[in-house]
Amino acid sequence: MAVLLLIDDDRGLLQLLAEFLSRQGYGIYTADGGRQGLRALYTHQPDLIVLDVSMPEKDGWETLKAIRDLSNVPVIMLTARTDEADVLRGFSLGADDYVSKPFSFAQLLARIHAVLARSAHGAPEDGKLVAGDLEVILSQKRVTCAGALIPLTPTEFKLLVALMQRAGEVLTPEELVREVWGPQYANEIGYVRRYIWHLRQKLETDLDHPRYIHNDRGFGYRFAVAENP
Repeated sequence: MAVLLLIDDDRGLLQLLAEFLSRQGYGIYTADGGRQGLRALYTHQPDLIVLDVSMPEKDGWETLKAIRDLSNVPVIMLTARTDEADVLRGFSLGADDYVSKPFSFAQLLARIHAVLARSAHGAPEDGKLVAGDLEVILSQKRVTCAGALIPLTPTEFKLLVALMQRAGEVLTPEELVREVWGPQYANEIGYVRRYIWHLRQKLETDLDHPRYIHNDRGFGYRFAVAENP
């Protein structure tokens, strides 16, 4: 049974969500705000966090940054902000998905299922992938570049593995969405562009001349090691 941590200062919504998700078979912990949420993360070690953006004292952005300092647990953001800049900010801080308010509980449940599936089945259980200075140990979900550990979220890890396992091929955004996020995200191809950008931030030393992840404009993305980028 997966354990979820719900962090929101709206106690009424917390109670309703907790009751609904509990009926779906999840173990539930709730936290009233960011500070309490960080304590609950440390105490309960949940499998996934649902985190509201708009909270007093310690908002969702601050809380997410603190979570990422402690853990790579998947995080779904709840936000009324759908501007591109806000979405990019969430992804840059390590969010795995976001759900815009107002939302249905069924919609959130589908996203929870999808994110947990990505986290649990992000890669085969053994072996490793090596390309240039980049090494991915699949069983440990561990990525290093020139020996330095590269911390990735579960979604970033699965995207990198999808690209590396088909190195040299041009993968369209639609293909990557199906493989990494699942068919229910078919209309969310913008996710690919955002996550490619964040992967490059973590892996590439020169974003203008990437060594690993290349954009074949109009077609998609290709993983290949450029010896002299």
